[in-house]
Amino acid sequence: MHKSDKKDCFNAKIYKSIALLNTLSKILKFIIFEHLQNVVKAYDLISDIQMKAHKHRLINTTLQLITEKIHTVWSDIRRRVVSLLSLNEKNAFNNVTYDRLLHNMKKRRVFRLLLKFVKNFLRNQHIIITINDYMMTKCSVNVDISQDSSLSLILYLFYNANLLKVCNNIKLKTNFISFVNDINILTYEKFMKRNCRVLDKIYDRCKQWLKMHDIKFLKTKHKLIHFTRTFKWFNMNESLKLTEHQIDSKLNIRVLRVQLNFKLKWVIHMHHVEAKLMIKQKIMQIIIESTWDSSMMTRKQIYFAMTRSLLSHEVIIWYTSQEVKNH
Repeated sequence: MHKSDKKDCFNAKIYKSIALLNTLSKILKFIIFEHLQNVVKAYDLISDIQMKAHKHRLINTTLQLITEKIHTVWSDIRRRVVSLLSLNEKNAFNNVTYDRLLHNMKKRRVFRLLLKFVKNFLRNQHIIITINDYMMTKCSVNVDISQDSSLSLILYLFYNANLLKVCNNIKLKTNFISFVNDINILTYEKFMKRNCRVLDKIYDRCKQWLKMHDIKFLKTKHKLIHFTRTFKWFNMNESLKLTEHQIDSKLNIRVLRVQLNFKLKWVIHMHHVEAKLMIKQKIMQIIIESTWDSSMMTRKQIYFAMTRSLLSHEVIIWYTSQEVKNH
């Protein structure tokens, strides 16, 4: 299946395979997901700052944590600068090591019944790939971590849980905030060079964790930004020099589909939303005009599906009333 947000049709990576599973399997996975989510909440098995494991903690909660942390630092001492390193784990769900996942779950004392289900969920599965009239022979799948499955998301957070201890450090003033495989590391101090040295140190620790879990960071998605409203006192071009490569700082970066500005101003994000809305409106107009006698209800459904969802995406983060200052 072709991914809707990708343009290059000749690139194999923009296609994703879909396996049609039986309904009972889907229901059972959802029941186990709900039970595992309740266990996580009751026994505090996964940290609160690892989103998607807890109910009502989604993308907006992650962005709220980041923005509120920055505002807290700014309110303490105005000339402190907050540096954020944004990382993304490459092919995270496809590279999960089966034994390491079970080890992490046992370490957090997950019930044996749930462990047994997860063990069977990851092993002894088969799939048949069909392309037009051609059908491949049945092949086994040892690790079936799909990004579209709720159960897979919470299992990946168990797999990722030890990264929190690596990145969170009170002495170095670092904070780890993640949304599944999107990693954000914050640090703050009076000098940018100090922040970059700390981020370099934390990144080296992350590499040790990566080797143990057979995961790699996607270098093309490494992003660095320094947040301050007294930018005249700092060198905004201060880069992060790693052993592998150099990450140049930017004035605006995209985190979880929201444009973050170094002043935490939302003008650039609003321009991005307006540009996408123009494209969506043109597509919606073509669809409505091509459909004869389309009712108002049909037009309303198209509007909600295409336009309103884009306009309201994380609006609680980037929209503030004109009466509210310094936001």
